[in-house]
Amino acid sequence: MTSQLNVDTIVDKAGSGGTNVKVANNAVAVAEGGSATTNVVQGLAKTWVEGSNAAALTDSFNISGGTDNGTGDYSYTLTNSMSSRSYAINVCCHSGGLAATNNDSQQTSSYKAQIFSRTSTGSASDQINYSSVLGDLA
Repeated sequence: MTSQLNVDTIVDKAGSGGTNVKVANNAVAVAEGGSATTNVVQGLAKTWVEGSNAAALTDSFNISGGTDNGTGDYSYTLTNSMSSRSYAINVCCHSGGLAATNNDSQQTSSYKAQIFSRTSTGSASDQINYSSVLGDLA
């Protein structure tokens, strides 16, 4: 026999709100149609960052800082490390440039975002950049 619990709000034992409610690694979300599911923990971005054209953090999640390594070459340090170097990085930039990552420099605690101009030369370009990381936290 299965059970169903219907509530409007979940709060912690102290009654202070949902800030201490934890979701297990095997929590599953059911799609709107009900036929597909996804693992909640696996499906979340583990970091995101908006970096200035000098790698300074404009806004971020799970990023402790950025480093400007040179024109269009930025590194970001994670607050909480990934479990391995096997994770996906998505990078884009503000002014229509081309973005890339350098897998050779990808570490469990940091990654690179590299930005290039969208000209025939494709030279490195300082631009506002955005990135996110998908994978398993340590």
